[in-house]
Amino acid sequence: IPGVGLKFYLQFTTVNYRSGEDAGSCFATVLYPKKRSPPTVNIKCTYTRDWKQIQEEDKRFYQKLTHQSKPIIANDIPDSHGNIEHALLPVWGLAVAGSSYIMWEKSTENLGYFLAQVKSARQQIRNSKSVEFEFIVLLHEIPTQKIIRCHMHLSWSFGHPPKVRYSCTSDNDQPEDGSGMELGSDAGISHEREENF
Repeated sequence: IPGVGLKFYLQFTTVNYRSGEDAGSCFATVLYPKKRSPPTVNIKCTYTRDWKQIQEEDKRFYQKLTHQSKPIIANDIPDSHGNIEHALLPVWGLAVAGSSYIMWEKSTENLGYFLAQVKSARQQIRNSKSVEFEFIVLLHEIPTQKIIRCHMHLSWSFGHPPKVRYSCTSDNDQPEDGSGMELGSDAGISHEREENF
């Protein structure tokens, strides 16, 4: 788009991260503005499973997390062999959801990211309705091959998008702070600037 930036049209399928089964198909438009800012993403998905069933599973998971008497603490997800312990799959899922916000905000037309590893995850048990985790995640930057280390605080209340605050560094960069809100797959992404931590 002259004077605005490049717009891409994507069609892709999604996979359930637990079972590996087909989860649905999506159509998205992605606009990379000429100025340095996050891309604008519009996405619509059709699911192979009933949405109510997905919501019920999320609610059970949320209730389990909010009733934990001891915090979940984990390191190196996946491990050095690429394996994820079955009990840690939901923690990996939360890290994917949270870090996708960071990747969206940092990506440009020429730089992309994917979650390489959760170095550490620690649940924060509080007297509130929200589920809170402190993560240290490693993002793989393409095509530079740099590893970006991010400290990420994720807060999630059932029925609402997770809120994410983060601070990232790489070998060559100064710390970069950010914060915002990550909405689920077909809800789009909304950005809410907060105080850096």
